[in-house]
Amino acid sequence: MKAVQFSEHGDADVIEYDDYPDPEPDADEVLVDVKAGALNHLDVWTRRGLPGLELEMPHIPGSDAAGVVEAVGADVTRFEPSDHVAVWSGIATDDDEFTRKGDPTLSRSFKVIGEHLPGVHGEYAVLPATNLVPVPDDVSWETAAAAPLVFGTAWRMLISRGDVTAGESVLVLGASGGVGHAAVQIADYAGAEVYATASSEAKLDYARECGADHVCNYEEERFASWIKEATDGRGVDVVVDHVGEETWEDSLKCLAPGGRLLTCGATTGPYATTNVNRVFWSQLEIIGSTMATPGEAETVLELVWDGTFEPRIRETLPMSETGRAHELLENREGFGKVVVIPDSEL
Repeated sequence: MKAVQFSEHGDADVIEYDDYPDPEPDADEVLVDVKAGALNHLDVWTRRGLPGLELEMPHIPGSDAAGVVEAVGADVTRFEPSDHVAVWSGIATDDDEFTRKGDPTLSRSFKVIGEHLPGVHGEYAVLPATNLVPVPDDVSWETAAAAPLVFGTAWRMLISRGDVTAGESVLVLGASGGVGHAAVQIADYAGAEVYATASSEAKLDYARECGADHVCNYEEERFASWIKEATDGRGVDVVVDHVGEETWEDSLKCLAPGGRLLTCGATTGPYATTNVNRVFWSQLEIIGSTMATPGEAETVLELVWDGTFEPRIRETLPMSETGRAHELLENREGFGKVVVIPDSEL
């Protein structure tokens, strides 16, 4: 088969679309004929190389994909050939106390397909049956591929971990990106008043379309000052910060007394300065969140399949142009998700 792959870490030019051995499913696995894949910033970090990440090369990237079941292993009963499926990429490889309690995301063995394990950006992929989600036949491949990781991550962060409820105020940083645009939609769905930041007027318009009530161009105005003015000095109940070092201190400043800072990533770096006095005096909560459980993923994806939520697609490219897809993310070109299609499907 043809697959996206790289044999060394580096810039986007290390990516190739070339022959790769055909996968064969084990007894508990499913062979998927991939119809579309989608990129996340995680693909960029994995390609560049992460501290402590040791991959078997060549490595196939990609955590998001959708396609048709081609074959199933002997022990698989949940799926059969011709079923439409999407990939849920979080997987715990050990049966420990956390997986037994139903939350594999807390397991020391938790891994992400495409980051720690071979990914799904190829013509075919083999996956455990537990890492597949049924997709209705009327849902487009682009939608099915683009939704899982960002909507699953945002749902767990805001609903399961953050407990966002109607009447609260929520600030979403980087609202035009994958997790950001999902978080805006979910906060709006929960009945919150949504504040959002982005770097251009076009991206701010896009955030409004996703459900933001108030927007700020962070290139032109410091968002902490904007929140202070917009809320008459109160602050917001919840801040969604997946940016990290550059925004952390201002994110804490944006919180009202008793507020919650939700974080699922640190795209500008992991080492942020925290004013501990502010945390205890204002009784703030800092809540980390990683991916989602399979149940949480299926819950939010049902709301994608029925049209309640919409993963926005900024561009669709052939898999042979995945290097360009990576550049779109790195250069922050456009808004929403980037989808790649196997060349054989075009």
